[in-house]
Amino acid sequence: MPSCWATLMALKETRNVDADDRVIFSERTIGMSPTAVQVWFHRHYAALGFVGASSHSGRRTFVTKLAKKIVEAGGSLRDVQELAGHASLSTTQRYIQGSNDAQMARHGPDLT
Repeated sequence: MPSCWATLMALKETRNVDADDRVIFSERTIGMSPTAVQVWFHRHYAALGFVGASSHSGRRTFVTKLAKKIVEAGGSLRDVQELAGHASLSTTQRYIQGSNDAQMARHGPDLT
């Protein structure tokens, strides 16, 4: 299976593009800048009524779900780190959101 990077580079080769860092294209431009993609996500999330969502929300969700599934399959956070493309395990750990269900199972309901 090709890596994400290899897949994006193959996609880029099919485009007539001047911008080296663009992978998301609109009908009007050669490619959307990282800032344009961020604004695009912000507008769509706002239109949908999502509060606190950002262009990075999908990545956090992916890494969190991947961490849960990979541990269930016998993998490790190091595997998640590699799949996320992070140089540091501490970066990967910052992406992983805690589970309320797991916390309840460990500590019981907060009765304060």
